[in-house]
Amino acid sequence: MTEPARNRTALTVAVWAWVVLPFGYGVYELVRKATQLFSG
Repeated sequence: MTEPARNRTALTVAVWAWVVLPFGYGVYELVRKATQLFSG
């Protein structure tokens, strides 16, 4: 793999992590709070 392709792959992984990690945390919090709401 050439150097520019490796840098692009690293950038792609970083950008997806920037999107997926907060989204995953939000889904986790949603499930946690919904469970509290419906369990009493």
